Amino acid sequence: MPSVPQPAAPTDDAAPRHDWTVAEVRAVFDLPFADLLYRAQSVHRRCFDPNGVQVSTLLSIKTGDCSEDCGYCSQSARHRTGVEAEPLMDVAEVLEAASAAKAAGASRFCMGAAWRNPRERDLPSLVEMVRGVKALGLETCMTLGMLSAGQTERLAGAGLDYYNHNLDTSPQFYASVVTTHNYEDRLETLRHVRSAGIGVCCGGILGMGEGVDDRAALLQTLANLPQHPESVPINQLVPAEGTPLAHAPAPDPLDFVRTVAVARIVLPRSMVRLAAGRSAMSDELQALCFLAGANSIFYGEKLLTTGNPETEHDRRLFARLGVHPL
Repeated sequence: MPSVPQPAAPTDDAAPRHDWTVAEVRAVFDLPFADLLYRAQSVHRRCFDPNGVQVSTLLSIKTGDCSEDCGYCSQSARHRTGVEAEPLMDVAEVLEAASAAKAAGASRFCMGAAWRNPRERDLPSLVEMVRGVKALGLETCMTLGMLSAGQTERLAGAGLDYYNHNLDTSPQFYASVVTTHNYEDRLETLRHVRSAGIGVCCGGILGMGEGVDDRAALLQTLANLPQHPESVPINQLVPAEGTPLAHAPAPDPLDFVRTVAVARIVLPRSMVRLAAGRSAMSDELQALCFLAGANSIFYGEKLLTTGNPETEHDRRLFARLGVHPL
């Protein structure tokens, strides 16, 4: 029987590492399920309140008509999905939505725009949005596509706390999903964000046809960044009619939990967020994800253009689990 590579055993699992190999990460994936969850929960308890979950709300501030061809995205102009293009929202509308999110219990307000990259003429409004949301007492996050160094610095000057820019999958599988930009383009934006002093929110999507090795390579890439992302969204593909991935099979639920657990182990001090796809998850599956180390969710009834569990349902789930929002 061939030998199986074993994960490295650092003296402190809670100490961030930046030298993982894909084989090591894959070996963690392959642990027996109970052993994997025990290890992930042990790391989680050393780094975080085990019953605390950070709550964010995501608003689409500019919808549709994106020039990119991301195979999963309902907002690409290259796909016929029925999503109506909408221009950048007025600042007042965004601040009204942020106030409602805070009243519902969110601590972070995320603003997403369907762009390859923002235009210079849009920067003043984006800066005003960041300043206005921060004035409400909320953490701010944006996802606007790729950024130049100068754009990143302007957003940092406005006080932007986090920037979301997902790597989506492994470097090897990426070209199977997107062809209008490449993996290095994504990494370059992450470098601009870090250089400007903005926190990084960066994760991936499960269910696009990738294999376990791709999931391991994605998490290895994130773990080996010079500084781990502060937030790591783990998304489950929400298939959208009209996209190339409209009929992609959903990942096995326990494989999803495994991915959350491995993310917690290799990114011990990052917030691991259950993001897109929660509306298709049972309460029991979400509970397993929390046990595996997830400690952040998106709150609210919509994520950009896809559904999300209702706020009251999340409150009831939190009560059943003895979880409190951070």
